[in-house]
Amino acid sequence: MSISDKFSSFCSNLRMSDNIVSNVRMRYHSITKRLNKDFRSIDNDYLNSLYVGSYGRGTAIHVSDIDILYILPWDYYTKYNSYRQNGQSALLQSIKGSLEKTYWNTEIGGDGQVVKVSFSDDVVFEVVPCFECSDGSFCYPNTNDGGYWEMTNPKTEINTINAWNNITNGNLKRLCRMIREWKYNCNVPMGGLLIDTFAYKFLKDWEYNDKSFLYYDWMTRDFFKYLSEQNDNQSYWLAVGSGQYIYPKGKFTAKAKSAYNNALEAIEKEDKGYSYIANDYWRAIYGTKF
Repeated sequence: MSISDKFSSFCSNLRMSDNIVSNVRMRYHSITKRLNKDFRSIDNDYLNSLYVGSYGRGTAIHVSDIDILYILPWDYYTKYNSYRQNGQSALLQSIKGSLEKTYWNTEIGGDGQVVKVSFSDDVVFEVVPCFECSDGSFCYPNTNDGGYWEMTNPKTEINTINAWNNITNGNLKRLCRMIREWKYNCNVPMGGLLIDTFAYKFLKDWEYNDKSFLYYDWMTRDFFKYLSEQNDNQSYWLAVGSGQYIYPKGKFTAKAKSAYNNALEAIEKEDKGYSYIANDYWRAIYGTKF
């Protein structure tokens, strides 16, 4: 197989199956309908919900959770903000109780900022109740440390990723997915938004950012070189689009350096015609989906 064929096949392998995507869509509408009925007294399965996270940005892979925001009327903010103690926790419990009416036989739990709905096919929905502000950002609850409110602006992240994915001939989202697979294969402590942010920053300046799969061996090599040169001790990064703070989950540059070295070996073996040996180096980076 050519480099182009190898990476084209790899990128296809990273996507969720059509069956999973269909189930995600069905559950998204079912969750939305339940919450709309209980919190807005309307019979509607698509208003007031929004895909966010990696699924919303289009950078999810086969193992990604599904994050959705459910937008509540501001009256509920007034109600739960007036609680003397952790109204944020009470809000999550209210969302949990609503979803249990539909998914009475499914594992549902509140966890910090989200209500998790864990389905038997290992797909997990993380539902975040929130309130939309006039600037398009959202206020959402955090139950930790006695409870408080946080802000997020996922629409700007989604819009920026979509725009630059078009500019880069689809390469941005594919790179984001590839790096997620490296994360899972090599147990790298990085969150999805940080991965997408690094991929975006790298491709903005990479001279071949609109080329085809034929350049994906070089893209792999050059991205991991870029990532290995980041500062492991940096306290935060600014997210693509929104500029919100992203705090590190751990150190990642050593594993990026190892991936860079494996990419160098793979490219050298490909150039010498040792394609099967090269595949071993690619799989050391990306695992068995390659």
